[in-house]
Amino acid sequence: MKRKTQAATRGLRRGVGGLLALAGLGMTVATAGFDLEALNDLDAFSAALSAQTTPADEPVPRLQRLLLGESALLSHWAAGTPPQEITTAEDDGEDEVELDAVTPEQIQPKTITGSGTGYLNGQGVTLYNRTEKTVDLDAIAQGGSSLHLGSAQAGPQILIMHTHATEAYAQNPDDPYPESGTARTTDPSHSIIRVGDEITRIFTEMGLNVIHDTTLYDYPSYNEAYTRSRAGIEAILAQHPTIQVVLDIHRDALVGSDGTIYKPVIELDGVSTAQVMMLVGSDDAGAEFPDWPEHLALVMSVQQQMNSLWPQLARPITLRTARFNQQLTKGSFLVEVGSHGNTLEEALAGARLFARAAGKVFLERCG
Repeated sequence: MKRKTQAATRGLRRGVGGLLALAGLGMTVATAGFDLEALNDLDAFSAALSAQTTPADEPVPRLQRLLLGESALLSHWAAGTPPQEITTAEDDGEDEVELDAVTPEQIQPKTITGSGTGYLNGQGVTLYNRTEKTVDLDAIAQGGSSLHLGSAQAGPQILIMHTHATEAYAQNPDDPYPESGTARTTDPSHSIIRVGDEITRIFTEMGLNVIHDTTLYDYPSYNEAYTRSRAGIEAILAQHPTIQVVLDIHRDALVGSDGTIYKPVIELDGVSTAQVMMLVGSDDAGAEFPDWPEHLALVMSVQQQMNSLWPQLARPITLRTARFNQQLTKGSFLVEVGSHGNTLEEALAGARLFARAAGKVFLERCG
């Protein structure tokens, strides 16, 4: 009965949301002075809407989230998401994104390969470009990254942290965790912090000098978590100026338009392993970030290493419009380990392999 009620409520909310979105769209056009003929070109209208409503460093236009957030069809168009999945990633903005309750029968395994339209392939990697930029992967690779980590003996080289530290995975009936929200918990042994612990362990075993920041930047308030995590990163960098890499570790949330929850997964030597996605920001939202191509070049090197060792472990790299605090060092990027449909064990398996591949790339830049 509870699931039926949730489904009915969800359907009603989406229907009402769709009507409100269309009404809001009309009001936006009328009040912002847009030419109605511009609606014939959705890309042009989207760009105009963003220009009217987006602060320079905000990940997603605030008004666009209001207009498009409740309609699956409009969200699909707004995000430019390939038709095989709708991504409701919780890193989409500063405002809280509520996920519906998860039941095991909703979860479907899916290996995301990046085949089909909407993806750019080259240099042995796949890129999903969610910006207005024309990206030349050959030129990015040729430009390379100037990242140099120095010696592990000189001080910490890498910071592992979590803007959304309460993100968690599917509940395990044999090892449940207390929820602070759907697929969220303040219990660090079950949250994304546990995944950060595993990455830190692997890096340390490889000889890298790592700090793991376990601050709950998204609790008790989720909103403006990126603002708080930026302050936290800046404080740690001031204390440890030898840090050259900041990895913001998350888990994704993949929900289809029919309510299906996709967990990105592959089988490796009989082990169910969560796929890993790396995300690079840019200056497309208007904030200063001139060296984003270097960050992309670094991430391409990591994905090349992952692909050579464990094909299909890596989901396509995603390029986004906002900076996500990556402007603070030469080696910052965001890592999504699995989604809220994966188990913690699957996420830990994926995290270990990511860490080994990324660690090898980082070690080549030490000394």
